[in-house]
Amino acid sequence: MIFTHATRRLTLMYTLIQLLLLGAFALAIYTFVTRTFDFDAIAGDGAPAVNAAERGFDTLRTGLLWCYGALMLIAPLTGYLMARATLRPVKISYEAQQRFVDDASHEFRTPLAILQGEIELALSRPRTPTQYERVLGGSLDVVEGLTSLTDALLLLARGTATDLMHTFEDVDLAEVARTCAARRTPAGPAPTITVEADAGAGAAIVGSPELISRALLNVLDNALKFTPPDGTITVSVLADSSRATVQVTDTGTGMSADAISHAFERFWRGDNARTRGGHGLGLALVQQICLAHHGKATLTSLEGHGTTVTLTFPLALNASRRVASTGSAR
Repeated sequence: MIFTHATRRLTLMYTLIQLLLLGAFALAIYTFVTRTFDFDAIAGDGAPAVNAAERGFDTLRTGLLWCYGALMLIAPLTGYLMARATLRPVKISYEAQQRFVDDASHEFRTPLAILQGEIELALSRPRTPTQYERVLGGSLDVVEGLTSLTDALLLLARGTATDLMHTFEDVDLAEVARTCAARRTPAGPAPTITVEADAGAGAAIVGSPELISRALLNVLDNALKFTPPDGTITVSVLADSSRATVQVTDTGTGMSADAISHAFERFWRGDNARTRGGHGLGLALVQQICLAHHGKATLTSLEGHGTTVTLTFPLALNASRRVASTGSAR
């Protein structure tokens, strides 16, 4: 409803602007022609010349009036089209924001309902200390999940290099990869995680160590979810003359073409991911972090043959120049 009213108001405004502009243009043309026409010169040629001039003025007036009348019919349509074009990006952004709020509300509602149910059940009658401890332990797990979801939403809301620039410093991607792989190496049966770092190339970037680690940990978490215990996960760190790249390749279940097309959307989860926990924000957050560092995240996969997620960043020199230009632009 709000966009319907806005479209009507903009249509009216654009229509009036067009009519006023063409009216002013037509008046200016008519005034210019009539005032610059030399009546003294044609008066010496006799009445026929004067009459011809008057007929010319009448023809000009008639043409301008017809053009103005045609514009009065066309202007509302062109005004409507311009209003639609003006509001289209705003509408798309508004609808995306609404979907984001709706999805976030849904993601919060479920754990809060669980938390409320556990607490109400515990308080419904006296219980033993062990039973209370079990309820508190389950509630703590839910609270930790809500905290993680809140942190992810805040990062997605911040997200731009300008906002995060004060946290940037020199980051060794190879070191980050080794640290993240060590943090995600499970104790029990799990896929083997190996790190292959091209140390000679110098994969150093300018960025936030915390955010880069968060992005890589999210990718590793996804790989661990969908890779069988006898599978492998390889983290490769490479660098060339202008870019540093981290690739995480697993031998897991892979993804369909449709799933790949939605992989970086917020709150989107494939059918095989709905039973594995999470909120569908992992890869969206990875992409947001990469964009905030002037990089990008890409994904390739083949069902039944594993997935490769590639995080690309500009090297330290290029990144420093970009950050400096961002700061000067402010």
